[in-house]
Amino acid sequence: MLNLLKQHFGFDQFRPLQEEIIRCVLSQKDAFVLMPTGGGKSLCFQLPALALPGVTLVISPLISLMKDQVDTLKANGIPAEFINSTLTRVEIDNIQMKALRGAIKILYVAPERIIMPEFQAFLEQVAVSLIAIDESHCISEWGHDFRPEYRNLHLLKNFFPEVPVLALTATATRRVREDIISQLSLEKAQVFLSSFNRPNLSYAVLPKKDSYRELITILREHEKGSAIIYCFSRKDTENLTERLCEDGFKALAYHAGLENEERKINQEKFIRDEVQIIVATIAFGMGIDKPDIRLVIHYHVPKSVEITTRKLDAPGATAFPVNVFFSMPTAMQSSSNIL
Repeated sequence: MLNLLKQHFGFDQFRPLQEEIIRCVLSQKDAFVLMPTGGGKSLCFQLPALALPGVTLVISPLISLMKDQVDTLKANGIPAEFINSTLTRVEIDNIQMKALRGAIKILYVAPERIIMPEFQAFLEQVAVSLIAIDESHCISEWGHDFRPEYRNLHLLKNFFPEVPVLALTATATRRVREDIISQLSLEKAQVFLSSFNRPNLSYAVLPKKDSYRELITILREHEKGSAIIYCFSRKDTENLTERLCEDGFKALAYHAGLENEERKINQEKFIRDEVQIIVATIAFGMGIDKPDIRLVIHYHVPKSVEITTRKLDAPGATAFPVNVFFSMPTAMQSSSNIL
């Protein structure tokens, strides 16, 4: 395993729990993994995929996450593809043919595709050796990112009763954890819980008073790194992006209202450092691997701090990413401005 780790991922040793998790799935056992963002969850299914025959099927909820990970895998010499709504029918057919020929080791798919009859017909023919369900908290109604389509993933156990299932998440209370295991029928799964001590993250809460001027000040203090600014609505992201560009910043918007191609281009420009700032709705950033992100700003207060802590903690980060929350002034009257 160390040879595969070094050859394809460039590491000389595993991070805590990674080797134990990998050995578990290689022994054909189900596993549940709770590990903070940046702890190396993806490696826990990407490396076994290279050691196992056939295809590793990865269920992922976000188009941006799929593309980011597949691009990275290909750059590391690992044959990987994704299937989601951004592809044409011809492109999907070509990818499925490659999988059937054994030319793909890791295939990312959106959860809603599992119930499509044509995709189920494809699954009946392909040799699946491992199933990884990323962001598995989405299956729980008590989780902050509940996705109804995730409830269909129990079907995978029916399709592949002998194939190990690996459920992964960076955030789950005990109640959510138990719900994930129950919904996916992983009652005999080995459970791996990692420490949530994350000394490379810091948090600050600021009064929402003249917040745009404060935002400009913060961005200029961190101008050497990349930044993500979260807003509640699509309109807010567009308006804030326009103001930032008028003030000389390189910024782009990212939200579900944009055309697929525009979202793809904006994400790639951010990853390639052609723009410094992405202004986005909360869906952006789940699993984005960008080592120079130094600033995450919640221009509107998120529903919970838990939502923010799973977003960004890139494994290659060399400085301390800062999470900034703009709160209503009344919320700050009797509390410190630093979390």
